[in-house]
Amino acid sequence: MSPLRLTVDGPFGPMTVTEVGGRLTRLDWRADPGEGSALLLEAARQLIAYFNHDLSVFDLPFDWGSGLHERVRRAMAAIPMGETRTYGEIAKAVGAPAQAVGQACGANPLPILIPCHRILGRNGLGGFSAPGGVETKVALLRHEGAAGLLI
Repeated sequence: MSPLRLTVDGPFGPMTVTEVGGRLTRLDWRADPGEGSALLLEAARQLIAYFNHDLSVFDLPFDWGSGLHERVRRAMAAIPMGETRTYGEIAKAVGAPAQAVGQACGANPLPILIPCHRILGRNGLGGFSAPGGVETKVALLRHEGAAGLLI
């Protein structure tokens, strides 16, 4: 099955969403135009609505991965907009070491859609793989109304 792609312009630049087999598999922080689909158009609509403050929960079919990655991604997706959790809290919830949770967060192929930016270190922000790194993480948290949690 060939991947389908659609590029969306967002406040951090172009983002390309990829679909394989009726599930979203990636969100990349770059333009990579390709053949779209109804699902990709819906993903683009939801991303635009999110950035316009008109959507707080994504309702899309994701490829969640498997094992620990799936458990961590589902735990991240369950964090309400405007809230955060620590790596340790997620680790406790999924029954894994915090370091393994951090690695699973860093491997999240669907940032924003599966909100890894809502995961913080015990004593700081933790990392973020988007262009701009932690500054982009902070901008996303502020966008979601979680700025007070950062101080």
